[in-house]
Amino acid sequence: MNYNELAFFTGLFGSIHCVGMCGPLAFAVPSFHKNRWLIILDKLVYNLGRTLTYTLLGIIIGLIGRQLWLAGIQSSLSILTGVFIILAASSRILKISFGNGKWVSKMVQPFNKLLSYAMRHKAGHLITGILNGFLPCGFVYLAMAGALNTGSVMSSAQYMFFFGLGTLPLMLAAMVSTGLAGLAFRRRINKAIPFAMLGLGVWFILRGLNLDIPYLSPEKVNEGVEVCFRIKSGMTEIC
Repeated sequence: MNYNELAFFTGLFGSIHCVGMCGPLAFAVPSFHKNRWLIILDKLVYNLGRTLTYTLLGIIIGLIGRQLWLAGIQSSLSILTGVFIILAASSRILKISFGNGKWVSKMVQPFNKLLSYAMRHKAGHLITGILNGFLPCGFVYLAMAGALNTGSVMSSAQYMFFFGLGTLPLMLAAMVSTGLAGLAFRRRINKAIPFAMLGLGVWFILRGLNLDIPYLSPEKVNEGVEVCFRIKSGMTEIC
């Protein structure tokens, strides 16, 4: 599985969580059309707006990751990412709470004000979707951690783009049907998500260990550049 496929399936399976957390906000964005297909188009534009934001975040995180890769610490970075993901998953499984959640409310408050302003002034589904993409979200942070390990700005942007595409099908269906996933179903999925996170964390650690296991833990490519050329007369290869 390559990085883009990983990003897409992370978004796809994580979108159950998105429906529960961001769904009420998405449902509240009004559509002023009576035609069913135009309403669906509005909801699609909203979700594309979120994907644009995720892609922008991918560019930003890619600029940071590129510097870390140039410093030659990509293996350590992958292991560290895996450790943090496992810690986050373990805290959810063991129901360990860090603080009383006030800091989360403070982070969300400015975005809520912007979203409220945009909705009051009928900013449209694209702008509202773009703003929604900036809302603090654990799954977006998980995706950004993956993007950090891709090694280039373009790859990081692609990673977040495919993550956004992964969240699109279920979010779009839920917005159109306004209730595709029931509460009991979302709860069961949310219980399974931390275990999926554990698997993802282990995968990042294995990639960082460079155990020469195809697809799972490929061997590290030498960081140095070896230059070879041939002397035409004697066809001697010099490296």
